[in-house]
Amino acid sequence: MHRGNISSILSSILSEILSAGNLRGFIGLAKLIALLLSRDVSHQLAANCRQDARAPAAMKIHEYQAKELLKKFGVPVPRGIVARSPEEAYQAARELASESVVVKAQIHAGGRGKGGGVKLAKTADEARELARQILGMKLITHQTGPEGREVRVLLIEEGLPIDKEFYLGIVLDRATGRPVFMASAAGGMDIEEVAAKTQEKIFKETINPAVGFRPFQARKLAFALGLPGALVSQAAKFMQSLYSAYEQMDASLMEINPFLLTKDNRLIALDAKVNFDDNAMFRHPDFRDLRDLNEEEPLEIEASKFDLNYIKLDGNIACMVNGAGLAMATMDIIKLAGGEPANFLDVGGGASQERVEAAFRILLADPNVQAVLINIFGGIVRCDMVARGVVGAAKNLGVKVPVVARLEGTNVEEGQRVIRESGLNFTVAGGMKDAAEKVVSLAAS
Repeated sequence: MHRGNISSILSSILSEILSAGNLRGFIGLAKLIALLLSRDVSHQLAANCRQDARAPAAMKIHEYQAKELLKKFGVPVPRGIVARSPEEAYQAARELASESVVVKAQIHAGGRGKGGGVKLAKTADEARELARQILGMKLITHQTGPEGREVRVLLIEEGLPIDKEFYLGIVLDRATGRPVFMASAAGGMDIEEVAAKTQEKIFKETINPAVGFRPFQARKLAFALGLPGALVSQAAKFMQSLYSAYEQMDASLMEINPFLLTKDNRLIALDAKVNFDDNAMFRHPDFRDLRDLNEEEPLEIEASKFDLNYIKLDGNIACMVNGAGLAMATMDIIKLAGGEPANFLDVGGGASQERVEAAFRILLADPNVQAVLINIFGGIVRCDMVARGVVGAAKNLGVKVPVVARLEGTNVEEGQRVIRESGLNFTVAGGMKDAAEKVVSLAAS
């Protein structure tokens, strides 16, 4: 149901209630408004989150950092020491003094074992040699892309007697607006593959944020994993500690894969992945120090300096848009027209010339960009102000690639006139469909 239809229906009902002076009618109207808006908003959220990876909503940290944080909440983790050189790896292995140690590359990506970034060493000398091989290598996994990631940090960890491997994860279900605790006996492998091929192997418990993750839910998941009865209480305590960490740290994702059962009946987080909600970072200023800029896209780092929401993609059509929802719709319509977006970029409501110039500079720093689509809706900000900012920025930077501009909203005619008379290689589009078709055509020529 469209908001326009909702408004007309509510107006009619309100008129009747006012004329009748019906108190119950007011209460009923309030309930109806809540129902309609909740449905409308939930549908909109579901649409906006179809490709959640588009939105820059999470700060990632390394495995060793995640384990240090989880340890504070009582989550059992293996003993480990960080190493940044082969000699440090050697000393760490000696200090751990276990029968074997695991040399683990630290990058912000999964699949490190398959890519050769996790190795077992029987001696300290072997750990040093493996560290020499792994440090500086370009580790390529299914999450890094073909360019890979350079390994700069290692985690040297004690070897453990593995009996069984499970999976635990907590993530926000955007359809329900509630956290979901997931568990699977298929641990130690790509959980995405398990979800795609054998969804029945993943057990879920939806959490009511008002009451938290209840003990009976933890026990239910522990039994579903097939853990021995004697370990159910231990597993439930582990899961509740994990949820406490998720909630108190404002995490957007928390994964333990594998969640390990050792031969001496201990339950341990053998690997840990934690992402933080960027919007909650003001509550955790100390977490900022955990950020590793070497693991982030340089253009995304530059964008963050100007408070621009930018994510680099693999296409050749750059997008400059105000508003995250409009930015996602812009990428969708480019795909529909047969093109490939080169980025997600939201310049925000106040698209000043300085921010537009910074946005242009970031977009054009991508060598794959063949054309730019500017899609601005002038609500709070006037279209003519945006147009002058765009023209000024383009002249200062000497933009060479073709640019298609679609403006709608306040002072749109004046904004279009400014662009047409700029003398730049700009094309004014009559709507989103027209803009998408024109930019795809220009990028292909």
